Amino acid sequence: MKALILAAGYATRLYPLTKNFPKPLLEIGGKTILDRLIEDLDHIEAIEQHIVVTNSVFAPIFRNWLAERQFKKPVSIVDDGTTNNDNRLGAVKDILFVMDKLQVEDDLLVLAGDNVVDFSFEPFIGFAQEKGCSCLTCHEEPSIKALQKTGVLEATPTMRVLAMHEKPAVPTSHWAVPPFYYYKKTDLPLVRKALENGCGADAPGNLMAWLCKQTEVYAWPLPGKRYDIGDLASYEAVNELFSSK
Repeated sequence: MKALILAAGYATRLYPLTKNFPKPLLEIGGKTILDRLIEDLDHIEAIEQHIVVTNSVFAPIFRNWLAERQFKKPVSIVDDGTTNNDNRLGAVKDILFVMDKLQVEDDLLVLAGDNVVDFSFEPFIGFAQEKGCSCLTCHEEPSIKALQKTGVLEATPTMRVLAMHEKPAVPTSHWAVPPFYYYKKTDLPLVRKALENGCGADAPGNLMAWLCKQTEVYAWPLPGKRYDIGDLASYEAVNELFSSK
């Protein structure tokens, strides 16, 4: 299987910090967000390759970052050809772009490159492989306001996904869905079909929301916390938290 990290956004809400610099390479507690993700993934036996998809503006910065790193598994930096926030492809189109460019035909772990977690993704991969189907992650979120800004899950008691709603005005549960997904290789052809049938391209959750209506999907509750670096306030708070650990 391969791991794909989405890092093609322009992070306009973090300006001026990210005006000319990619958010995944910001440091949290003295280590970049991307280093934290890949260092975990690099120790997972099932993963054969790490892929970072970015844009034409930030691609040289990511290549310079990679030149100073040594990971066990090969890392590919993929430039999606976009140059600003107005012509960005969006997360779902970036997934398809990578699939086509690198001819990906393996199971695919997809992670947003702007989240910090305090757990390993290895149990999630084991969960998905045991279920034998595409899977998403979830965590309980008591705040209605927070649920209105993320994906929200409907599931059976056994965590089989019934539906997922991206940023619903009226959340149907307290299960929030962070941008961490496992796609079975047999479901990858459905990515193109999803876009052809009106799936929103911007948020990565749009793809899983569409997919769970087409095939079996299970949800894995996170065993720890995840921190979304969405704006300057959240960046400063998470950086302070990890710096104090």
